[in-house]
Amino acid sequence: MNDTWVREAVRIIEADANRSADTHLHVFPLPVEWGIDLYLKDESVHPTGSLKHRLARSLLLYGLVNGQIGPKTVLVEASSGSTAVSEAYFARMLGLDFVTVVPRRTSREKIDLIEFYGGRCHFVDRAPDMYPEAERLAAECGGHYLDQFTYAERATDWRGNNNIAESVFSQLRSERHPVPSWIVVGAGTGGTSATFGRYVRYRRHETKVAVVDPENSAFYGAWETGERDYQTGMPSRIEGIGRPRVEPSFVPEVIDEMIRVPDAASMAAIRFLRGHTGHWAGGSTGTNLYGAFTLLARMLATGQRGSVVTLLCDGGERYAGTYYDDAWLAERDLDIEPYLKAFERFLDTGVFPG
Repeated sequence: MNDTWVREAVRIIEADANRSADTHLHVFPLPVEWGIDLYLKDESVHPTGSLKHRLARSLLLYGLVNGQIGPKTVLVEASSGSTAVSEAYFARMLGLDFVTVVPRRTSREKIDLIEFYGGRCHFVDRAPDMYPEAERLAAECGGHYLDQFTYAERATDWRGNNNIAESVFSQLRSERHPVPSWIVVGAGTGGTSATFGRYVRYRRHETKVAVVDPENSAFYGAWETGERDYQTGMPSRIEGIGRPRVEPSFVPEVIDEMIRVPDAASMAAIRFLRGHTGHWAGGSTGTNLYGAFTLLARMLATGQRGSVVTLLCDGGERYAGTYYDDAWLAERDLDIEPYLKAFERFLDTGVFPG
């Protein structure tokens, strides 16, 4: 391994992190008399536009310091979403080839984004074939399989080092409730919930971690039953979160609660968010918001004051032709109107049906 090249590669990635100012922590407007604050950590402002920018950076650094990535290593992933976009960005920065295995049905918009950063898409007919095909490609070319679903929870330093948890608590220092009652996140790999869950225990905070899970996802069932091999066999319609199987990076032991969220509620929530804040977000942010409202209503009902933090995972412009398209929703029998009314009632009354 070329140690000089590795040192320079680590420097380049760290320099990119230093150039990217910390992501914003927005305040969602709640009635003042509630005495409760809701914050949204805006991960859409990363250079590649999503929370997965952090994961991609960590995965590449993990491969570099473990001696798995060198100056001629081909990077391989199994992802058709934001993780692949961010990994392609970092691969190009280091002058490395990047290939991601994607289902043939992947949207042209996502393929274009991956290719924009110099990545190449390798197609398979069935989504479950992505993982063995990525392993095969990496072995065939002597490359490195980044494997986000296995390494997400271990590639991030959960004790700090400016991870997302440390960033949130640092930004809350001057707020009236600096230690949040709840952190609400979704699970795609499970890495983000593992980072938050470990961090709050390490720092001895009383904060609890809630994970929201969309329809068809296996994480809720695994958490509820304790079965690590729990499967649904169905893909999630909320991009970035939800999996048909339990991924290795999912750590249920550090999660305090899980909340199932209907897909139509997630779609309604991002419309509601845009109407009340102007922020245009993807579907996983809607799932997060539904979970946050559920917990806020519970706090109000019991007279608890405090704060709740959740994530704005990526921007809504990527989903203009899907989640924000009424015809797309109608084709999938996703009726958002009842949920839009429920969100408005929540701000008026503090009562939420979640």
